[in-house]
Amino acid sequence: MPLKLGVPSKGRLMEKTFDWFGARGLRLRRAGSDRDYAAVAEGLGGVEVVLLSAGEIPLELAAGRIHLGVTGTDVLREKVANWPAQVEELAPLGFGHADLIIAVPNHWVDVETLDDLDAAAAAFRRDHGFRLRIATKYHRLVREYMQAHDIADYQLVDSQGATEGTVKNETAEAIADITSTGETLRANGLKILGDGPILASQATLFRARGAEWSDDVQDTYARLRQMLAL
Repeated sequence: MPLKLGVPSKGRLMEKTFDWFGARGLRLRRAGSDRDYAAVAEGLGGVEVVLLSAGEIPLELAAGRIHLGVTGTDVLREKVANWPAQVEELAPLGFGHADLIIAVPNHWVDVETLDDLDAAAAAFRRDHGFRLRIATKYHRLVREYMQAHDIADYQLVDSQGATEGTVKNETAEAIADITSTGETLRANGLKILGDGPILASQATLFRARGAEWSDDVQDTYARLRQMLAL
């Protein structure tokens, strides 16, 4: 039985993942054309590479269908409930950096922090009769963050497109989204609250606790850890 390693299937995340493993002696490459979802590992026997979308990898880890996987910490923590019980974080990879933040319109001059947003949300509900809307793709992470800070006068609305545009389109009053540079936020007239990010994310190597760790897989894993200096 091989050790199954889940790797992002396209884009810079795939390229950077290939580079990270390659620099440590495990050479990953596509098998066939760019349209083929197949890859091979060279430099260590017993490793099977599984190409998946970054969003699929957390679910495959949680289900135990792959042993190791590379994905963003934001994606994994959003998609996997009680994630520490199901996966182990092995190593941050040093790329794919992005912050999950809360942003509000620039013209909200009195809203600079989460406490300010709490007061504004209470006033918004009093004045409008419904809760302030925050557009996001990260419902679990935002809800946990708001609960931890005792903020209740808000509602999350789902965003599957360009979250930054929802305030301008008047489908939300604020947003919670991933950003790397903040340029798109500024272009849409938004500012980030000054409390720091909900989560500072980056590409990370995870291990599935519930996968089948046979003797052969454990032996391959031990040799891989040595190779990767984990």
